[in-house]
Amino acid sequence: MAKVRTIGIGMDYSTTSKSALKWAIDNLIEPGDTIVVLLVLSPKSDPVNKKLFADTGSPLIPLVELKEMGVCNKYGITPDSEVFELLETVSSTKKGKVEAKVYWGDPKEKLCEAVNHLKLDCLVVGSRGLGTLKRVFLGSVSNHVVQNATCPATVVK
Repeated sequence: MAKVRTIGIGMDYSTTSKSALKWAIDNLIEPGDTIVVLLVLSPKSDPVNKKLFADTGSPLIPLVELKEMGVCNKYGITPDSEVFELLETVSSTKKGKVEAKVYWGDPKEKLCEAVNHLKLDCLVVGSRGLGTLKRVFLGSVSNHVVQNATCPATVVK
């Protein structure tokens, strides 16, 4: 029997992060794996639970709770039915455990912190496809993760 893995998926509900989730479901996730959806919200957002978890991020939120509007409001999450549907599918078809964790701050840093804190076996993120000039000025989350994460990282275009 293969080792059960913990796979992180960086999610901001953009088209590219949804593509990363779909890619991970089709190509990476195996039966029994744990999938942790990593949501990094703006440090300027001020949901109710941010004060409790600003430094460490939220506790792990099971998929069942994540779909509840009250839970989304507590953490400042914008619900996305397409993402929830994909997560439900992977949970039922591959018998994977699906959880989410919310962080507030710079996605580059928070995703790398999540790798260490959650002891992820791998991390999958989407790529915005910035050109060279924009990447220099804006920075690239995916590039930073590939260079600094302490686990294998996959960038999906």
